[in-house]
Amino acid sequence: MNIRRKLKSHAEVHTGPLNDILFILLLFFLIAATLANPNVIKLSQPKAKSDTKAKQTVVVSIDANKTYFVGTNRVDGDSAMKAALIPLLQRDSLQEPTIVINADKSVPLEYVVGVMRLGQQLNARTVLSVDRNAQ
Repeated sequence: MNIRRKLKSHAEVHTGPLNDILFILLLFFLIAATLANPNVIKLSQPKAKSDTKAKQTVVVSIDANKTYFVGTNRVDGDSAMKAALIPLLQRDSLQEPTIVINADKSVPLEYVVGVMRLGQQLNARTVLSVDRNAQ
């Protein structure tokens, strides 16, 4: 007489923790993607100890060769830059338009001031982008 019961084990995959892990990974990659800087122009920025936050309407970059970029598009001369900036500044009429100047530290100040004057003509606020890790 065999009184022992036969124990049958069923192989199961527990997928409850898998949902949590996938949600955390998705959240991490979404946050990392929004923090990535979309500017691909290589610049060495001046350094500063203080930092001001401004909503970026448009970014104007000046590289070491004194070449102007509106966003990532190269522009030649003030008239071409003004023509490229006008539609970008008028895109969001609810907020005060802001031009972020992203200039290499070797660029003479007159080029930065030229962009600031153009921003003043277009009734936009201008902000100079600097490296926060000043030493």
